[in-house]
Amino acid sequence: MTSVSNLMHRLGANAKVASALMARASAAIKNKALLSLAALLRSSVADLQLENAKDLERAAVAGLAGPLLDRLKLSPKDIETVALGCEQLAAMPDVIGEITGMKEQPSGIRVGQMRVPIGVFGMIYESRPNVTIEAASLAIKSGNACILRGGSEAIESNKALAALVQQALLDAGLPADAVQLVPTTDRAAVGELIAMPQYVDVIIPRGGKGLIERISREAKVPVIKHLDGNCHVYVDDPCDIAMAVTLADNAKTQKYSPCNATEGLLVARGVAAEFLPRIGAIFAEKGVEMRCDEAAGAILRAQPAINSVATIVPATEQDWYEEYLAPIISIKLVEGLDEAIAHINQYSSHHTDAIVTRDHMHAQRFLREVDSASVMVNASTRFADGFEFGLGAEIGISTDKFHARGPVGIEGLTSLKYVVLGQGEVRS
Repeated sequence: MTSVSNLMHRLGANAKVASALMARASAAIKNKALLSLAALLRSSVADLQLENAKDLERAAVAGLAGPLLDRLKLSPKDIETVALGCEQLAAMPDVIGEITGMKEQPSGIRVGQMRVPIGVFGMIYESRPNVTIEAASLAIKSGNACILRGGSEAIESNKALAALVQQALLDAGLPADAVQLVPTTDRAAVGELIAMPQYVDVIIPRGGKGLIERISREAKVPVIKHLDGNCHVYVDDPCDIAMAVTLADNAKTQKYSPCNATEGLLVARGVAAEFLPRIGAIFAEKGVEMRCDEAAGAILRAQPAINSVATIVPATEQDWYEEYLAPIISIKLVEGLDEAIAHINQYSSHHTDAIVTRDHMHAQRFLREVDSASVMVNASTRFADGFEFGLGAEIGISTDKFHARGPVGIEGLTSLKYVVLGQGEVRS
């Protein structure tokens, strides 16, 4: 074996041993580790930012794209958010060992299902160092072990964060090997990690479309994935126009780089003349390029204040599919709810889509018929997040339809097994 192969197999073997110890750890011990980690994060803000600065400087020199550079930043607010996530997880009930659906059968046996850890998961991610803590904290709470392979651009930040995680595990009497960071930036490590079914039970890639497509194609273990985040806001007729403006603005401009930022804006013709000039003025002021169909473009270009400062360009067919991760949004007028739902189901990445409406029946149809992992009524798509959903943290957002869908929290890192309780029954 090569040195990288030896390294990965050693990490895999260590994780397998640690997973058995984590699976039987009590809720109190796991919570102790999480609270210790939260405290360590808060006391290490200055040190973490020093390490993060090294990564940022190297990435800037290397010409890392703007959205990826933004994701690489580890601000005090980011550190506080993941610390709060650890505390939120510690306060949540422990689902491991929970038995549900217990029913007595005609034979006399009682049959139910018990929630158990998956075992070992491998996490492959780019840029965002906060994912190191999100993955680690969820592994701890769910009684799993994990092997983390962050992007080479965040190596110093991730090493510093992983050291805090291992210290918290040891403080609680848990194995440090329950959370291991791949210490090399050699890309061969990824190929090894996704091809070790004897050690790894599931792979979770979190990053660009190219990375996730590669992992999905080459992995020899199951993959929980989403390819991209082409999210939409549909402004319905009727709706509260002021609310629609506020939500569309937040969904697009609160932060451009996350996968839950809105990339497509659909507007019912009945409200377009009132809504578009207002949201267009905001986008123009913030420097958001608007890629419009002919009808939307005509309304926006008719506003002198907008047309003089904004970039309004014709949308192409590809724009309806696009995840920009940038100050760009596609805008299309639709006849109404039916056309909006059809457009979303055809072009979206099935990540997160929202409707702004005053019509209860329209809201219910949108919830039922839009085929996405998160569907929202009168709320910003930026809420599609494990922390905001009350999951404590998320390991990623899945657009798959099996096992886990949407933000993947504790339950997404568990499995169910049947348990049977008897009193000597035999099958006749």
